Amino acid sequence: MVKIITRKSIGQQSVYDIGVERDHNFVIKNGLVASNCFNKSHSTAYGYVTYQTAYLKANYPLEYMAALLTANSDDTDKVQKYIATCMSMGIQIEPPDINRSGVDFTPSGGKILFGLSAVRNVGQNAIACILEAREAEGEFKSLANFCDRVDLRAVNRRTLEALISCGAFDKIDSNRNQLVHDLELIYDWAQSRARDRASGQGNLFDLLGSGFSSTSTNKTPNGFESAPKAKPVLDFPPQEKLRMEKELLGFYVSDHPLKAVRQSARVLSPINLSQLGEQKEDSTMTAIVMLNGVKKVMTKKGDPMAILQIEDLTSQSEAVVFPKIYERINSLLAVDVKLIIWGKLERRDEQIQLIVEDAEPVETVQMVMVELSPLQATTIEEQDRLRTVLLNAQLGEKEKAKVPVIGIIQNENSRHYVRFGRQYWVLDSRIAVHSLQNARFTAYVQSLQ
Repeated sequence: MVKIITRKSIGQQSVYDIGVERDHNFVIKNGLVASNCFNKSHSTAYGYVTYQTAYLKANYPLEYMAALLTANSDDTDKVQKYIATCMSMGIQIEPPDINRSGVDFTPSGGKILFGLSAVRNVGQNAIACILEAREAEGEFKSLANFCDRVDLRAVNRRTLEALISCGAFDKIDSNRNQLVHDLELIYDWAQSRARDRASGQGNLFDLLGSGFSSTSTNKTPNGFESAPKAKPVLDFPPQEKLRMEKELLGFYVSDHPLKAVRQSARVLSPINLSQLGEQKEDSTMTAIVMLNGVKKVMTKKGDPMAILQIEDLTSQSEAVVFPKIYERINSLLAVDVKLIIWGKLERRDEQIQLIVEDAEPVETVQMVMVELSPLQATTIEEQDRLRTVLLNAQLGEKEKAKVPVIGIIQNENSRHYVRFGRQYWVLDSRIAVHSLQNARFTAYVQSLQ
């Protein structure tokens, strides 16, 4: 495991353990670290460590990101940011697995596996008990086999429900709802077997399964096959599974409600929520987000407004909807709704927040796509002609335009998407496409989904 940077003072010198940096706020310039106002000895030390961690990230990306996630596992915002970084690096994050996960984030098979310590309601004693049982007798074969082998005084019912709900048993049985129903019967059954073993007693199935001896303390390999099962039930809907994952892990892991629009989000919203702190105040931005919380409040004048908890694939943030805008979009504001929002950034008490100016459900968002040849994209006359068509499409109503225009430049071996500036967005997609086609441009309407 890669160690974390720590500083030790020895006399007048500072010694740094080589490892993973906690933040990436320093910038290398001319071999030294700039913008931190440190003296040369500090700058040289930070620069030295930065080059080493850059080497680790470039040559050992799995190990590096696993260590970074483990080091910041108590900071949900940073973990979500680093998970987004893993996605951009092509590294897949797998949910916890009862047969493979260790305590911390672990590189495994070209992916990073979630650690059991990151699951809420799963304590250190329970993890130690699970790992000990797995090490002693191999992989768990079923929920009954698991309950029969671990100490249920350490791995209690609440812990088991958490492990099932976050997907840790999915490789054994992907029907989480069935496992939750089975647990009601299996838990009592396993406790009864544990009491029998403690008192030196067995049961008929133990006798038939492996020649149980009254003096033996070994657990029978086939005893779990006699475990009771609940009636078959349908699994939870995908959205409910994701909700439970987020509740127990702090974020979505196996999937994300916004993954389906990830490519479109990159084009429409080049700045994600994790980058808000880097933007200037009053700058405008577009974001494709999911609502995690909606809090309605009243102003001093008695007008309703709302404070939103929002998230995208990279981070979470807060957004404010003032009364005038709230009156227009309040019907859209509900938990788990996916929206495209437009707004401005504002700093208050050293915190950055997004002031919402408009919003629209992701499902209804349309884009005008314009296909351009490399010649059209680079010829000034063609650029001016395209600009004129877009500006004249809905003359006089540009302030209401919310339909983005995306250019697609097709080369022989590549396809590039270009987001047109907000001044070229249109009010009516059909009118805009008709105008573009009349001007001999290849254009069509495409939904965001």
